[in-house]
Amino acid sequence: MTRRPSPWLMLVAAMIAQVTATAVVSTPLLLIPHLHLDEGVPLVATGALAAAPTVGTLLTLVAWGAIVDRVGERIALTSGLALLVVGSAVAWSGARADDVVVLALGFGLCGVAAGSSNSASGRLVVGWFPAHRRGLAMGIRQTGLPLGVGVAALVVPAGVQSWGVAPIVLGCLVVSAVATVFIALTVVDPPALATEGTDPRANPYRGDRRLVRIHGASALLVIPQYAVWTFMLLWLIDQHGWSPAAAGALYAVSQVLGAGGRIAAGWWSDRVGDRLGPMRQVAVAATVSMLALAVLEGSPVAITLMVAAMVITVVDNGLAFTAVAEIAGPRWSGRAFGIQNTGQYLTAAAVPPVVGAIVELAGYGWAFAAVAVFPLAAIACVPVATRR
Repeated sequence: MTRRPSPWLMLVAAMIAQVTATAVVSTPLLLIPHLHLDEGVPLVATGALAAAPTVGTLLTLVAWGAIVDRVGERIALTSGLALLVVGSAVAWSGARADDVVVLALGFGLCGVAAGSSNSASGRLVVGWFPAHRRGLAMGIRQTGLPLGVGVAALVVPAGVQSWGVAPIVLGCLVVSAVATVFIALTVVDPPALATEGTDPRANPYRGDRRLVRIHGASALLVIPQYAVWTFMLLWLIDQHGWSPAAAGALYAVSQVLGAGGRIAAGWWSDRVGDRLGPMRQVAVAATVSMLALAVLEGSPVAITLMVAAMVITVVDNGLAFTAVAEIAGPRWSGRAFGIQNTGQYLTAAAVPPVVGAIVELAGYGWAFAAVAVFPLAAIACVPVATRR
C-alpha cells in the first residue's frame, strides 16, 4: 500500500517549483537598469526583453492546464522544469555571445516552461489540502511568485554589475536543474478534489459567469502589480539616486512583505469562508495605493508608498486562484488555471513597454495615475460570492 505523503511536503514542492520558475523568468526584468543605464539600451527595448518570458508563458498556459488535467501534476511539473533547463541553456548561449535576440528567445522558452508550474503547483496544493485550510495553503503557495522575484532581486542587480550577464544566466540553469530532480523524486499526484454540489465532469463555464468575472478582475489587477514590479528598481536608481545593490535589497524586502500579505489574505479568506469579498477589498486598496503614489511620487514618503503598493498589488492572486479551483472542480481546474493565467500574462506582457513609454513621455506620476484606473475597474468585476 502506498503511503500517503504529507500535504505540507507537497506544498514545499509546489513552492520550490514556483519560486524556481519565477526567479528565472524575472531575471530579464531585473536586468533593465543595467541594460538601460549602463549599456544604453532604450527603455522600450528593455521592456520588450522583460516581456519575452511573459509572452512565452501566456501562449502555452491553457495547453499546460489541459496537460495537467490529463496526465497529473507530477509529470507536468517535472517536464516543465526540464524545459526550464533547456531555455536557460539557450539564454546562456545568447548571453555569452552578446546576442540579445538569442537571449530573448531563451527566456521566452523559459516562459513557456514556467506555465507548467502555474497550473500544476496550484492543483497540487488544492488537491492535498481540505477546504478549511486551503486558503492559507494557497496563500503560502502564492508567495512563490514574490519570493522568486525577491530572490532574483537579491542576486541579479548586484551580480550583473560584478560578473556580467552570462554568469547570472548560468545560475538560472543550475538552479533549474536541481529543482527538476527534486520535483521528480518528491511529488505525488493528489486524490480528486471533491467539490460540494458540483458535477465534477460538468463544464463550469456553462451557465455560470463567476469564473469569467474572476478571470477579468485578475487580469485588471495584475496591471498595477507588474507596473511597480517592472519599474521600482529603475525608479529608485534613476529618480532617487539609490545604488543598484541598495535598490535590489529594498525590492527583495518588498517582495518578502508581499509574500506575507498573500499568506495573511489566505488566512483571512479561511476565517470568513469567502475568497471574493477579500479580493474586492484588495482591489479598493490597490486603487488607493496607486493614486497616492501618483500624487506623492516626488515627496519624501514616496518610497514608503512604493513599498506599500508592492505589497497590496500582489495579495489578490491566492484568493483568485483558490476561488477558481473551488468553482471549477477537479476535472477543469487545470484548464481554468490556464485561462486565469493567460488573461493575467496577456495584460502583464503589455505593461513593461506601454508603461515605459508613458514614463518617457510624461513621467512616473502620470504613469502611476494611469495604472490606477485598472484596479478601480476590477472592483465591479469581482463576483459577490464563491458559491452560485
